[in-house]
Amino acid sequence: MDGTPGLEERRRGIAAARAALTGIAGSLWEAPSGGGLGELLGEVDALVASCEAARVAIVGEAIERGDTCDGPQALTVTQWVRHHAPCTRAGGAGQVVEVAVAFAKPVNVVVKDAVEAGRLPVRSAAVVVAEADRLRPLLAPGAEPHVLEGLIDMAVAHGPRGCRMVRPALLARYGREGQLQCEQDAARRFVALSQPMEDGTGIAEYRLVLDMEGKAVLEAALGPLSAPKPVEGERDLRGSDQRRGEALVSLVKRAVEAGQAVGPNAKTQLVVTMDWESLASGVRGAGVTLGGSDTGTMLAPETVRRLACNASVLPVVLGSAGEVLDQGRAVRFFTTAQTRRLWLRDGGCTYPGCSMPPHWADAHHLVHWADFGRSDLDNAALLCERHHTIVHQRRLAGNVVRDAVGERVEWDLRRGGYDQLLARRAAQEPA
Repeated sequence: MDGTPGLEERRRGIAAARAALTGIAGSLWEAPSGGGLGELLGEVDALVASCEAARVAIVGEAIERGDTCDGPQALTVTQWVRHHAPCTRAGGAGQVVEVAVAFAKPVNVVVKDAVEAGRLPVRSAAVVVAEADRLRPLLAPGAEPHVLEGLIDMAVAHGPRGCRMVRPALLARYGREGQLQCEQDAARRFVALSQPMEDGTGIAEYRLVLDMEGKAVLEAALGPLSAPKPVEGERDLRGSDQRRGEALVSLVKRAVEAGQAVGPNAKTQLVVTMDWESLASGVRGAGVTLGGSDTGTMLAPETVRRLACNASVLPVVLGSAGEVLDQGRAVRFFTTAQTRRLWLRDGGCTYPGCSMPPHWADAHHLVHWADFGRSDLDNAALLCERHHTIVHQRRLAGNVVRDAVGERVEWDLRRGGYDQLLARRAAQEPA
């Protein structure tokens, strides 16, 4: 014998542990204050995690042996679990089966090991497996082990929600080239604000759906406005949702009151942290701070470039060891005077066929600031939000033309024209 306990011995040990917990509530009153209840709770919690892991292992073995589908009372695997584990009848049997099936696959062995070691709860493991399956086709070669470890670490520290939230950062670092940008561009199609739903009680309800960029901008703006505001020492008793709703209305009022005036502040304050190699060759993705508030949002490179067209930028360039080499001061790319001049010159969005007025347009760098483009009128064009996005997504090139008619911006609508423009500029520069 190899010393490994058999099934019967395991069963007796588990029954003894269950007996030790039976009636525990009636004896807890005897424990003195500070008498180790926290430690006892920790031990019970660890036992629960071990029981969940054991349940998954048993179900996996039953599936492997075919015990769940033989005999006169053949059941589905989920029904078999509910029959023998009555606690799962309230929910969770399907998840146990899904995790057990997933653990039979070699790609999930590291997740299985984390569960069996008591490091990862089964509920979090289910999310890790699901997220890994979604990410796997999008990863660069050799990246999968790092991604799995990242998902497990986030699930251990922050639970299932943290595991889901780390997806953009993992795609930025380990995804195929352009994958994060592709996902975030696709998400823009789902941005929506519903018509108000009223029930006659004086309350109107809206449904708002935003992409990552929209979420980052809105949260950065709402942050300072929705903070609790005590009055004469009295606490602000408004709930978080009420404060956020009132802050959103305040934002709209401010925008309406501004009218067609050029705002005194940059539309976005963008703090980008990257290493020197990424700055020189183009970023895969960047964590950003918007409006002075850290939104914890990972934005794709073309989104960062587009925001930088009309932003105050604080670049923080790091060396290979992470030391700060240069931390610039806030730079306003296009001044109020420059913007007003663009209003007069362009008359609105310069994209062919667009009639958006100038006060609803952004000043765009024809040669992007990230590509060392200048912040002067010869390198500027007005674009509405929609066409600003399209110009960056499709890598379109524009040019300021002067002739007998006057000054205007002409666009080359061929995809990738901007990259050809950069190649021509590079060929003209002295070595």
